[in-house]
Amino acid sequence: MTPDEAGARLRELGFDERAVEVLLAHFEDAESRRKRGHGLSRVAWLETLEFDPRARAERVVADEGFERWYGGAALGYLVLDEIVNATLVRPPRRARVVVAESCFPSGVLGYWIRRLAEAGLVAALTATSPRRLPHPDGGPALTGTNPLAIAIPSGEGQPVVSDVSMGAVTHGDVLEGRAQPEDLVPFGGAHAHKAFALALGLQLLVGALAGSEPGAVLLVARPEHDPVPGLRALAAGRRLPGDSFDH
Repeated sequence: MTPDEAGARLRELGFDERAVEVLLAHFEDAESRRKRGHGLSRVAWLETLEFDPRARAERVVADEGFERWYGGAALGYLVLDEIVNATLVRPPRRARVVVAESCFPSGVLGYWIRRLAEAGLVAALTATSPRRLPHPDGGPALTGTNPLAIAIPSGEGQPVVSDVSMGAVTHGDVLEGRAQPEDLVPFGGAHAHKAFALALGLQLLVGALAGSEPGAVLLVARPEHDPVPGLRALAAGRRLPGDSFDH
């Protein structure tokens, strides 16, 4: 699917031009970073979901150190875009926790917090999904793949952005036919209990703060140190998490 084709199909779903721009930017960035399960192929998946293409997130609490947003029937991509834009307009003096209730699908989490890190902010973001991962010993799905993304700005160039799903494969891999639903298990093989423990912890963290529906929790802060240049010097030109593939 080309970007033009994707844009046309998004407009047919009822999205306005601003929403189409936001969604295409996310999908094309995913394609460029070889995350094709989160790329333009996601448009066909969106066509199977129920949402209100005109809905937008509502900020219901706006304290200095804490914000709560309600996504309602809005697409999670658009909820996170509004949260990032609002944070860039009003960054925290020191640190802020942002909770997003009813925020799904959230896309590539690293994409959202990279924008914050490029503006000089430290950010960590997690989001829940429908329950897809079973216990390592088997049984029903107990938790989502629940990625965790961390972005650290750099005083001398691009930030480092780590973004890891707790699944051995992603739901995007299943949607693309590169994996089967039964392949959705915690990563790690014999050590899968570690990924499962982290996935479960993130599930309960977001559930405690955002509620039972898929949601997201963002921590954003102003850095007091600049560790990335030293790390890049130590890495001696090796690609670090979040770097483009032509780095």
